[in-house]
Amino acid sequence: MKTLISISTGVLLAVFSSQIMARIEVATSAEIEVTETNAQGEQTVVRTAATSVVPGTEVIYTITSKNTGAAQADHIVVTNPVPAQTVYVEDSASGHDAAITFSVDGGKTYDSAGKLTVTDANEETRAATAEDYTHVRWTFGSSLEPGQEVPVTYRARVK
Repeated sequence: MKTLISISTGVLLAVFSSQIMARIEVATSAEIEVTETNAQGEQTVVRTAATSVVPGTEVIYTITSKNTGAAQADHIVVTNPVPAQTVYVEDSASGHDAAITFSVDGGKTYDSAGKLTVTDANEETRAATAEDYTHVRWTFGSSLEPGQEVPVTYRARVK
């Protein structure tokens, strides 16, 4: 049985704002859901840090962008690669007031899920599936005020 010891991702963040630049800090967490049973036998699902996972485990990635500067941040774009040892879980990306797009070519181009295609080993083109995604991108439709933070999430299953 393979064990993935460390979960890490890189986050690319693009921010364009007024002449006084906003300062954006980005934090990424990787969690898994576990079921806990209390003394009364009631079960609840809680999230815990994904410090060690095995194949088949779903990891929930949360990328939080916080404007720690004095100016409003506009045109925020957060890009996160899907870790190589995982596959994106279909329809799992979310983010308030954000257009979500995907890449299947290592982050060179992005489009909505239904518009992506890939070319297989036989040079035949087919519609891309969630397993083909290499990156997830969130483009925010609203500004991020000083002190405000906004999370985005997606899930990936360990191969």
